[in-house]
Amino acid sequence: MNSEAIFHVSKVSKIFGDDIETQVRALDKVDLKIHKGDFAALVGPSGSGKSTLLNIMSGLDDPSEGDVYLNGKDISELSGNVLADFRRDHIGFIFQAYNLIPVLTAEENIEYVMQLQGVSAAERKKKVQEVLKDVGLEGKEKRFPNQLSGGQQQRVAVARAIVSRPEIILADEPTANLDSKTGTNLVELMKELNEKYQITFIFSTHDPIIMERAKRLIRLKDGAIESDEKK
Repeated sequence: MNSEAIFHVSKVSKIFGDDIETQVRALDKVDLKIHKGDFAALVGPSGSGKSTLLNIMSGLDDPSEGDVYLNGKDISELSGNVLADFRRDHIGFIFQAYNLIPVLTAEENIEYVMQLQGVSAAERKKKVQEVLKDVGLEGKEKRFPNQLSGGQQQRVAVARAIVSRPEIILADEPTANLDSKTGTNLVELMKELNEKYQITFIFSTHDPIIMERAKRLIRLKDGAIESDEKK
């Protein structure tokens, strides 16, 4: 693992509600550094703050206090199209519900972000073929999401997330809709991609399959980091 910190969550708090008596402090002065090549899991009971932290790291939510830096850029100060473009170019996402576009084929879903980035058609095709091989979906590029199993759909989502080599992949409960065998295979695939390309993965999860394979476990409790264990 590289010692370089690519993500720095600096004294981040998140408070929901305006009324002092009913306010909920979902995160409380969280300080966290993520390094290139990390394969880390945010874990903890429901309400511990892990999903809130992942949303703030992704720029999908704003901190009430503190800052979030990606490669030295304070993303908590970005907004609108500038934030959307920065997120598109630097962060890959994997969601519990796959979030594939149903009217697009597997290859069209994978190349969608690259189209937004202005990558040429020839380069997109080359990269899509490479990543389909990486995720074990060669020959299925013309299938629509409803023609794929849940595990295959999530592999398309993984391919879409990594194809443009973002600095970091944020994965929110990526195995939650999969059976244990399919989930295990998916996590093993992501671990291989992590080791092959030094792509940084951060998971928010309850899944012991991910926790067992994570190289770093960051436990949250009541909005604060309770422990941060490297394996």
